[in-house]
Amino acid sequence: MTNSTTPRRRVLVVGLGISGIATAIRFHKLGWEPVLIERAPERRKGGYFIALFGTGKASAERFGVMETLVDRSSPRMETYEIDRAGRRHKGMNFVDAPGAPRPMLRGDMEHCLFSALPRDVEVRFATVPTRIAQDERGVDVTMTHTKSGTATTERFDLVVGADGMRSTVRQLVFGPHENFLHPLNYMIAACVLRNPVPGYATHEGLVLAEAGRSAWVFPFANHNPTLLFSYRVEDVAAQFRGRPIESLREAYGPEEAGSVLSHLLDEFETADEYLFDSTNHVRMPSWHKGRVVLVGDSAWCLTLYSGMGASTGLAGGELLGNMLETYPDDLERALSRWEEKLRPFIEDTQRDSLKARALFTPANEAQRIIRGATIRLMGNRLTGPLVKKVMRDRDLKAKMVDIVAQ
Repeated sequence: MTNSTTPRRRVLVVGLGISGIATAIRFHKLGWEPVLIERAPERRKGGYFIALFGTGKASAERFGVMETLVDRSSPRMETYEIDRAGRRHKGMNFVDAPGAPRPMLRGDMEHCLFSALPRDVEVRFATVPTRIAQDERGVDVTMTHTKSGTATTERFDLVVGADGMRSTVRQLVFGPHENFLHPLNYMIAACVLRNPVPGYATHEGLVLAEAGRSAWVFPFANHNPTLLFSYRVEDVAAQFRGRPIESLREAYGPEEAGSVLSHLLDEFETADEYLFDSTNHVRMPSWHKGRVVLVGDSAWCLTLYSGMGASTGLAGGELLGNMLETYPDDLERALSRWEEKLRPFIEDTQRDSLKARALFTPANEAQRIIRGATIRLMGNRLTGPLVKKVMRDRDLKAKMVDIVAQ
């Protein structure tokens, strides 16, 4: 900890997402001076569907944001499994899944964390790191304003890269993206629906799951539903050669789309903001190098199939601060112990995400049939409790672990 005669240690946190804001809050509590920089010109709002499981809830409680976090669940929510012909049957509501995950928009969590950020924490928008040079005593970071082109160099005691799957910090310090990105050969596309799906109320969700492709509509309380496309590809690079909507229409063809899928494709095409990207795991032998450390998607990227991105972003930032509090005068030991505690959990979650992917998007017809049978068994009043218990014991137990408190 610092005192009146000791200068506050400075930490540069790159990225104003969940991991970055959580890390800045935790470091400020330690007595450090966080500086947050963000590539975007302003705070992003809204975003797509995310969930908070027990791991993240425990950290959110300690950050003091659970009480102010918007609850987007509703007892009125219903989810239907559908096909292109318009046939539907009752599916499983996400909020009823074992583990009681809390559904929300990414912006909900970011807003709560940003509101909890102490007022004396400096936030600089439209700013990116362009050079990072470190020695035993500190890190010199050149930061460039994306609009004016103005560059300044400042010195920090630590740099935290929380700038996403294609992290600039990781690229500058650890090496090119291709060294660490492991493609899963799936694409995702997401947006917020502006118009309701014909024939469905706003509190009703739907899932169109076919071999190698799926479309999900997630309902929320007091907010328009969000849309997620997920589909398997052989050539990831080809998906980026044209407009995203062109790749989507080709991926979901050549069969007749039907009224619902046509509506969803049209909604994506006209969306003001959307996400269109490939899915990748980030795998690294170490998440830190000298005085530079990575957290969240920059370090591990669990993909949305895991449902644990927000939870591990919170927990990872909190645990990093805890280790620096435990070893205040030994940075290398603090970072090494942080990795030792966190890495087994992250690697298990990455493996589990590959299993969970079959629930989001079955890879083939066999997986589609198994998925459909599982959904029906979970919805049956006789078999449902047993199936949910098996899933909870096998797949969801890890999502409830308070890895910070262990």
